[in-house]
Amino acid sequence: MRLLFAGTPSPALASLEALIASRHEVVAVLTRPDARSGRGRALAPSPVKARALEAGIPVLTPRTLRDEEVVEEIRALDVDAAPVVAYGNLVPPTLLGVPRHGWVNLHFSVLPAWRGAAPVQHAIMAGDEVTGATTFVLEEGLDTGPVLGTLTETIRPRDTSGDLLDRLAVAGATLLVRTLDALEAGDLTPVPQPLDGVSHAPKVEVDDARVRWNAPAHVVDRRVRGCTPAPGAWTTLPDGTRLGLGPVAPVEGADDLAPGEVRAGKREVLVGTAGQAVRLGDVTPPGKRAMPAADWARGARLEAGTVLGGTVLGGTA
Repeated sequence: MRLLFAGTPSPALASLEALIASRHEVVAVLTRPDARSGRGRALAPSPVKARALEAGIPVLTPRTLRDEEVVEEIRALDVDAAPVVAYGNLVPPTLLGVPRHGWVNLHFSVLPAWRGAAPVQHAIMAGDEVTGATTFVLEEGLDTGPVLGTLTETIRPRDTSGDLLDRLAVAGATLLVRTLDALEAGDLTPVPQPLDGVSHAPKVEVDDARVRWNAPAHVVDRRVRGCTPAPGAWTTLPDGTRLGLGPVAPVEGADDLAPGEVRAGKREVLVGTAGQAVRLGDVTPPGKRAMPAADWARGARLEAGTVLGGTVLGGTA
């Protein structure tokens, strides 16, 4: 089949690679416009655009898909299907029916669970034990289209959202190719999503990644892992500046610390929660790189009774 691949970030690369290696032809790639990144804030292409150019595939980077000129450009490609993986832009109704087999979206949950922009992060934060990936046909509703294929994946006890997304991206790429193979062969019938079991996974904003130490240790642990690597979990120091947090570990029996209270030893740093304490992993002090929490605590010379998570500079959170 002739394909238009739509995707933007690194998790979409495994699917692009799998499609390039498949019997199908990727005639063009649709991705978000170049964006500023890094300390110098220089314009940089998306990971998908960079790989497509390397492979000699034409790239489209419209800011919106609603312009008639863009619609006609996509119509002119005469594609059989448009596989989508984390593209990051809405496909308007005027384009939904253009590919013969529709826009085939690879979503990183087992729908109808966790519809939305951040399914992997929300699955970890909710404490789910199993998640997966789904291929479905895009329609006007948010991740509501009929299902073409699914797979499941166990969420491991220490998974971060980055760990889990890496595995789902690879497994999902295989699912996407198999889905397109079956569509081409006429062996696949889209199945409507069930009405029960719907949950939503909106984008995780920076404030959502702030640790609330008055939550139980397992909730703190899930939130930090769910927000790693992005947007990055954090708390505040007594002076109101932010301290970035890598994954933490609940500590059995350590329940004598108040929420947010710090106990720094030579080899570990514990912080109290609503129950047992958690052991900090790597932390990122203001203006510095990530480092082991014990190294940070020695340099910071924390006073006894130091409490994390108070006022944020510029306001409260």
